Amino acid sequence: MNTTIYTDNNNQSAIQFAMLKPALLLFIILSMILGVLYPLGMTAVSQLMMPTQANGSLYKDSQGKTIGSRLIGQNFDDPKYLWGRPSAAKYDAKASTGSNLGPLNPELAKNVQAAVSKLKASDPTNTAPIPLDLVTTSASGLDPHISPAAAEWQVGRIAKQRGISVDTVKKAIRDNTQAPLFGVLGEPVVNVLAVNVALDKLAKSQ
Repeated sequence: MNTTIYTDNNNQSAIQFAMLKPALLLFIILSMILGVLYPLGMTAVSQLMMPTQANGSLYKDSQGKTIGSRLIGQNFDDPKYLWGRPSAAKYDAKASTGSNLGPLNPELAKNVQAAVSKLKASDPTNTAPIPLDLVTTSASGLDPHISPAAAEWQVGRIAKQRGISVDTVKKAIRDNTQAPLFGVLGEPVVNVLAVNVALDKLAKSQ
């Protein structure tokens, strides 16, 4: 005896929808919370508590024009400014990269010698040893910091070019030196752009 089972297609669709409904609701709820409410909340909190950092730590001139970020290195080659590290990326934020040159690569020695010659030519009277970070590139090519020793090496040149005292330049450097995190993690670093902005403001106030 053959038995035929008839399936109600409408009833089957209803059952499938009932099974999918919790998943769809959860997807919509989580999308709203994590994709809309959470980002908006974090944006609001950051804009209220730390607007400068949230907007890229930007510096603007007296006309409101953006002149850079304290998080991205720039190419300063005017002797009246503090110079940063050489950049394999040519200071282009879209092309962040290191030189990828090994210690035995002759191209590395050539680049270092070129940087040494440039520094010595900028201040022929300075016979102090040149700090390593002034003649070598960083891994990103956009390092906005140099060591206090590298900043100190340039003090005499900057003071002479600007016609200000050495102590004034040193103060601008001290005011823009970042201490190690929690006093122990990392090394102190000097923000190059911040020092140069401070020096320019000082020149305008005189």
